[in-house]
Amino acid sequence: MGKNTLHVLKGIDLEIAEGEFVAIMGSSGSGKSTLLNIIGMLDEHDSGIYDLDGFRIEKLNETKAANYRNKFLGFIFQSYNLINFKNVVENVALPLYYQKVKRSERHKFAMGYLQRVGLEPWANHMPNELSGGQKQRVAIARALAARPKLLLADEPTGALDTKTSQEVMHLIQEINDEGKTILMVTHEDDIAQMCKRIVRLKDGVIISDEKVNQVRV
Repeated sequence: MGKNTLHVLKGIDLEIAEGEFVAIMGSSGSGKSTLLNIIGMLDEHDSGIYDLDGFRIEKLNETKAANYRNKFLGFIFQSYNLINFKNVVENVALPLYYQKVKRSERHKFAMGYLQRVGLEPWANHMPNELSGGQKQRVAIARALAARPKLLLADEPTGALDTKTSQEVMHLIQEINDEGKTILMVTHEDDIAQMCKRIVRLKDGVIISDEKVNQVRV
């Protein structure tokens, strides 16, 4: 604000290999959301190096950042971020529109991803006709439709009850088992234990980074 600056991250050194499933944990203000936003190219880092799949991510204007996000990343949000005036299959197909996939192929691919998350019968329903767990499954299908190198999940179970959270985490674990790299921010320790590695932040620095015995659901 004005001339005041706030250093949120203070020397993060983090490497994530292809196929990993990593949880980022930390209390409010620890820097985990800022880290996720930088990795997601929603915010830009002021210094340091960010490499993604062999590409140096720096000095991106909004158009280039959007192109890179579409090329590399899939997003899953706590609040789902579905478009209410589009039906389920149209929501899933949205990344394919931006990738300039033909309309007929978009629908076919989107239906395939809906089948993957068990929601093919709901393809023509509107988001307001779905439960929270179903909305999150649609969001996961939409993220997968982009065929991302990296899946970023921001508190994906934060708005769900325990049973539904486990169902969603089971699906995310299956996606990781198929080789997809996943980075997930969560404040829930039991959810983090369902990942394969936990990175803990405090006051903008990494205080621990360890592999864990993954709890399967």
